[in-house]
Amino acid sequence: MRTGNLVLLALQAASSALAAPTPDAIPADPKAALAQLEALGSATFQQVEEELVAAEKKRIFGGSCTLANLKIRREWSTLTSNEKKAYTNAVKCLMSKPALTPGSLAPGAKTRFDDFISTHINQTMTIHYTGNFLVWHRYYTWVYEKALQVECGYTGTQPYWNWGLTALTSLETSPHFDGSDTSLSGNGVPIPNQPDLILGVSAGLPPLYLPPGTGGGCVTSGPFKNYTVNMGQAALDVPGGIIISNPAGPFAYNPRCFKRDLTTAINRMFANASSILNTILPPQNIADFQMKLQGVPGSGDIGIHGGGHFSLGGDPGRDFFVSPGDPAFYLHHAMIDRVWWIWQQLNPSNRAQGSTAVAGTRTFLNNPPSAATTIEDIIEFDFAGSTFGPPRKIKDLLSTTSGPFCYAYL
Repeated sequence: MRTGNLVLLALQAASSALAAPTPDAIPADPKAALAQLEALGSATFQQVEEELVAAEKKRIFGGSCTLANLKIRREWSTLTSNEKKAYTNAVKCLMSKPALTPGSLAPGAKTRFDDFISTHINQTMTIHYTGNFLVWHRYYTWVYEKALQVECGYTGTQPYWNWGLTALTSLETSPHFDGSDTSLSGNGVPIPNQPDLILGVSAGLPPLYLPPGTGGGCVTSGPFKNYTVNMGQAALDVPGGIIISNPAGPFAYNPRCFKRDLTTAINRMFANASSILNTILPPQNIADFQMKLQGVPGSGDIGIHGGGHFSLGGDPGRDFFVSPGDPAFYLHHAMIDRVWWIWQQLNPSNRAQGSTAVAGTRTFLNNPPSAATTIEDIIEFDFAGSTFGPPRKIKDLLSTTSGPFCYAYL
């Protein structure tokens, strides 16, 4: 599968037509910015608590989400060793269960974990640079969390990875990726003298040069050292400006080792605490917010979304379609969801409900041209959804404390 000429034209159009929002005054010092970000997160959590208390007093919610059953998602580094192991054991449980996706649709989907990769591959061009990007991934991450809980007995919640923390130190030494048995596995085996990544050239955009990481080969440490990636590649960026795809197609069975190329420099360039604050504070509407978060193609900024993905690197981490094949994907997108959650709570009446909560169309950068996204649009996950992720309307997925959701971040 390739992005195709229509997508390349869309990238070129976005480069010339879309302007990145002008940042507010944000602390340049990484530690100060991180402290401000965490204060903002704590204030948001307190606001959600107060809203739930007020709602219970007025009995204005239909009753499912209350302060008593609110689930708290926490940063990976704050979990205990036992909590971290419980999470990774549940992920490995999904990797051991048979897929629900029929082999006729995705021959490479061998496990329950693969079901989530398959639906992401299938919908990639209608869930990125679209009006449903944020809400689709919110629901997707929640359904994955439910699969861990319902199918694998996990009693915790979906953790998140705060890129602002790892930008201060390094990915390789962080509790997230240090390769210990309480990590999300570590780096790949080092490949010396890797050239830069070169993004944008194939789409006719100004080239963006990104440094290679310190790994690149197979992951040999931590809980996922024996994990086999079964599907892809679809559009894998590798050093030297090359994009790799499997000639048999992205759904074909293509077993290979799990690779990472941890790149702290990319984390620091695009997903540091100042970058996160610049994503949250200046944008005043959802169109600007989601474009800032994803990065304007051709602008030289891949946004905090791209910053997280490309700092993981490797295969499938750098593959636009197959990236959920890296177990860290879900912590990355929980952080994306947390950023959106904070932004929404700054003005919830306009940002977490109604028509002003969405903007954009139903196809990647509106190519091919498509209808505008509306809150009546349906989000669905094929076989990944199982019984607890049925098709739902966007309007029911805009708040983390309504619809099927009842969670907040701390």
